[in-house]
Amino acid sequence: MFPPLHRRACAALIAGVLATSTATADTLSIDASAATPAPLAAALRLGGARAPNGDTLGANARYLTRNGAPWLPVMGEFHYSRTPAPMWEAELRKMKAAGIDIVASYVMWNHHEEVQGKFDWSGNRDLRRFVQLATRAGLDVVVRVGPWAHAEVRYGGIPDWVVNTMPTRANDPQYMAFVERLYGQIGQQLKGQLWKDGGHVIGIQLENEYNIDGPDKGIAHIAALKNLALKAGMDVPYYTVTGWDGTIYPAGEVTPVFGGYPDEPWGVSTRELPPKETYAFRFDTRVSGDLGAQTAAHAPGTAETDKDVTPFLGAEYGAGLPFMYRRRTVVSSDDIAAMLPVQLGSGVNLMGYYMFHGGRNPLSLGGAGMEESTLSGGYNDTTMISYDFQAPLGPDGQQRKVLEKLRPYHLFLHAYGARLAPMTVRKPALSPARPDDLTTARFAVRSEGDRGFLFVNNHVRQYPMATQKTTQFSVRLPGQSITLPSQPVDIADGAYFIWPLNLDLDGSNLHYATAQPVTLLDQGKAGVLAVFAASAGVPVELSFDAGARVAAAGGAQISNADGHTLVTGVQPGAGAAVTVQRDGKRPLTIVVLTPEQSQQLSVVELAGQRRLLLTAQQAYADGKALQMRATGDNTFRFAIYPALAAAPKATTTGAAWTAAPRTATVALRAVGNDGIFQTFEAVLPARDVKASVTQTRNAQEAPPVVIGGTARAAVQPLPESFKAAAAWQISVPREQLKGLDDALLQIDFVGDIGRLYAGTRMLDDWYYSGYPWQYGLRQQAAVLDQPLTVSVLPLRADAPVYLPKEARPGFGGATQMATVRAVRVIPVYQLRITP
Repeated sequence: MFPPLHRRACAALIAGVLATSTATADTLSIDASAATPAPLAAALRLGGARAPNGDTLGANARYLTRNGAPWLPVMGEFHYSRTPAPMWEAELRKMKAAGIDIVASYVMWNHHEEVQGKFDWSGNRDLRRFVQLATRAGLDVVVRVGPWAHAEVRYGGIPDWVVNTMPTRANDPQYMAFVERLYGQIGQQLKGQLWKDGGHVIGIQLENEYNIDGPDKGIAHIAALKNLALKAGMDVPYYTVTGWDGTIYPAGEVTPVFGGYPDEPWGVSTRELPPKETYAFRFDTRVSGDLGAQTAAHAPGTAETDKDVTPFLGAEYGAGLPFMYRRRTVVSSDDIAAMLPVQLGSGVNLMGYYMFHGGRNPLSLGGAGMEESTLSGGYNDTTMISYDFQAPLGPDGQQRKVLEKLRPYHLFLHAYGARLAPMTVRKPALSPARPDDLTTARFAVRSEGDRGFLFVNNHVRQYPMATQKTTQFSVRLPGQSITLPSQPVDIADGAYFIWPLNLDLDGSNLHYATAQPVTLLDQGKAGVLAVFAASAGVPVELSFDAGARVAAAGGAQISNADGHTLVTGVQPGAGAAVTVQRDGKRPLTIVVLTPEQSQQLSVVELAGQRRLLLTAQQAYADGKALQMRATGDNTFRFAIYPALAAAPKATTTGAAWTAAPRTATVALRAVGNDGIFQTFEAVLPARDVKASVTQTRNAQEAPPVVIGGTARAAVQPLPESFKAAAAWQISVPREQLKGLDDALLQIDFVGDIGRLYAGTRMLDDWYYSGYPWQYGLRQQAAVLDQPLTVSVLPLRADAPVYLPKEARPGFGGATQMATVRAVRVIPVYQLRITP
């Protein structure tokens, strides 16, 4: 979707590290022989944790529980008020298909009570309907009630009329009276939807990034907010606060949640940053550096002193990054996915992302922006409308590459999270002392008894990591030691993975594997299928306990080594790599996918059975059917295992470009098998959508970028500056779009800020960064009855803003640049598969 970052851009900043560096490693050792202590009872006062059907939620000092069993869910942020309500149901189902278990969302106060006393819970602000649709999609819900949310919205979401009248974020009586009224409104929206009522709302987050201390603040304020939430009827199992940057809260009343980002778009540097601690395993602290809190802490926070009595939960691990005016960081999918082995290997027991779904800000009743800006005293300047965040699911529901990189980890957590959650973190004999150590191997083990997982990361954003040459890992467990692989291997710059140690597969012990476990499929009497993903550049080995009756396919070799049955030479693919026969037990089958295949894998319920689905297209469950979307390609290809008893049917329905869209049957062709997978293909009529572009206004000289604001950094130009913008008229005939599910208008421009208009109504805006700017036309079909306009404010050659090196234009002696290089309309095709 976007060009990869040049990861060697700043190697010269790190003394002693060259782009061609390697490290010759001895065996990398880790001692995990100490007994795993039983988890302490959490010092947490949970709310209503028993559902009417008897299901329970809980927590101890190490992990969450569901019906008494360890539970390690995946949570993703999706802001309902930043997305058109007609999209909610499909987008929530896409999140579920991506492996999300819990959807989190802020309630932004000024989106609901912009005018004092006039609450709006309708349309895109209908919190109750959003929660109900999340429940229907099979998701649990955490509601982040503020009153201060941040979320890159003006005054952190607190309405102007409050900020202009009274103190905020403290126990001021006037302020707390209005907060109580807000909470009462939220409580009414959630009535009957709470876990204790049989609903799916399991958590409430209070405030955000709160490290303010003093009279009527600090612990007293968070305690007062919790009391108001309970008074409003928000009685839920879990109450959370964000735990970074010296947060302060009443211990035992709430549990902290943590996060980490691969860069700091809120920073003030116009250069590449030093290596982030987000890529280094954490053995002593849960706080991953600066996460952009708007207030300064003056002492270590409660989260640090509570770390032994509360579980390590995540809520804001960046699944992308926002663009801020002064710093426009573009991240690659590997920059995001490489954080997962690190966070899980550091002990995280709730993998929570911010943002998982992008959106767009609503405008105020008067048509003004409600974004965070220096004009309103904010620390950052953000776009007026766009809240894209480079998220795995874009504002228009488009699937991005990062989602494919994350999904295998989500499948892993669904299959093995209950085993991982009780395991404790084991530190290696040698680990990097600092984040800028790019030569020492980065790895950790989580284990319980003789079972565990090895976590490895050799990726740091924008910096080359030393290749770990001729590497083996030696893990000492209570009853044995494991050395893997059997022969040393090179672990390349950019590699990251999870390998199992003594993994129980339906009663068979997999001593180790040099491939990442992904998912399990129980096929009843037919046995269990275990899916693994090969680690790029590392030969696949599977080691079983001695005596296992193993058969291997594709030229793999079976040998006995150190009392174990070792399978080497396994060729990754969609075929059955290894089968294990057991007396009196079901057969075990292991499939090892290529890294690329694992990124196309999902687990779906189809024809009354859980099945594996391999496809490059976006796919999600919709009732008993499978919805598929293809962006830019009219050919759908997917593979299913186990095979369907009868050929499925395929239909397509165009979006509402016309008053009465029609459903048409599509020829679905069986195209044989891909290994164990049954493969189908369908081709829809291709749509060649053209956009005409005409320049209507030339750029004028843009004023110099001012340094100022509370950050003392580049400030977004004032509104009057946009009189210097160049303009182009774009026409997209609506009839070209018939039969499509959507059409993404992609505007390739170079400048400072781009804005898209229908007449004088702004539809979207964008800070130039080199990342593609897309706008879905389906939700705004009516605007196609008139030409659209894109305006581009010139980017000055001397603008003190950070741009990725790949995006920095060559000015060729010019003082500024404003140009639209191309406008494309990318068709989005839709296919519905029913068994």
